[in-house]
Amino acid sequence: MALLAHQGGWDEILLVAGPMLVVIGVLALVKRRVEAAARAAAEADTRAEEPVEPAD
Repeated sequence: MALLAHQGGWDEILLVAGPMLVVIGVLALVKRRVEAAARAAAEADTRAEEPVEPAD
């Protein structure tokens, strides 16, 4: 049976760094989605503000 005990410090680093990396990854994903949604909303607003030319 493997025992996760004091291994010179590297195991404690993983216990702290692992969750931090997960949180950083999730935040990056959320930021990318929010920016994409903001761009899509800005494009929709721009299209809504364009004047419509009457058809002949």
